[in-house]
Amino acid sequence: MSSLLNDETLPRLGILGLGAMGEPMAQRLLAAHGSVVVHARSPRPTLVAAGATWAATPRELAATSDAVLVMLPDLPELRAALDGPDGLLAGAGDLLLMIGSTSSPVGVRDLAIELAQATDGRVHVVDCPVSGGVDGATDGTLSIMLGGTDADAARAAALLAPCGTPVHLGPLGAGEVAKACNQLVVAATITALGEATELAARSGLDLEALWTLLAGGYAGSRLLETRKSRLVAGDDSPSGAAKYMVKDLGFAADIADATGIHAALLPALRCIFDEIVTAGLGDRDISVTRRLTAQR
Repeated sequence: MSSLLNDETLPRLGILGLGAMGEPMAQRLLAAHGSVVVHARSPRPTLVAAGATWAATPRELAATSDAVLVMLPDLPELRAALDGPDGLLAGAGDLLLMIGSTSSPVGVRDLAIELAQATDGRVHVVDCPVSGGVDGATDGTLSIMLGGTDADAARAAALLAPCGTPVHLGPLGAGEVAKACNQLVVAATITALGEATELAARSGLDLEALWTLLAGGYAGSRLLETRKSRLVAGDDSPSGAAKYMVKDLGFAADIADATGIHAALLPALRCIFDEIVTAGLGDRDISVTRRLTAQR
């Protein structure tokens, strides 16, 4: 692995979390910016071989970065990486923390207040959840939803532009609200696609021909484009894990409650994805909605 160096060649962008989304994003950011520092639970030799610098701890990551993109599942995982002698805060100077997880907007705002107080304002926070899946991360076509001050969001947008299209949507937490809206639409769409696919299959239709035809009409969507082959083949092998939708829809429900929205579709979608997890299918791709329909 590359070692950390104490000179002016230190990368200024750090990435914490190199899972299904974090690693391809890191590849694109490395190619665009020329250098990144990375840290995850397990080594990533491919990234290091490509030129990334490996930080042994979150503290080392923060000490060698002016901005850190966090691609962890949620805020509890981030909080675990912040504290302690090897935590991010132990190594942080002036730092822009870019939270890419799908999280509670209230939780993000509360964390930002805590960090500002604990660091005398040295750590700034933006929320930057993304949509587009692993293929979008790989191709650099993600939708990046930014929340924060104008200055912080502008810095984040410049850093993250190689991964897709960053748009500043409002104050801190706005990105998370946008992601909750996104997940509501995604959950509804993949549920409809799964049920419709099984309905057509049991009716003897050619699924490939069906979805190729319908993709040109109002039923067409980016989700259908990326999941068509999986739905047709009944392939829900792990990719975008369905279990995370339970958390995401929970945040959407919290926002609905806070804004006085009496949603009709949201409770039904939460029940469906709860059922997926209860059935032991939570680690499958979200196209598992076809399998769920078949098993009922």
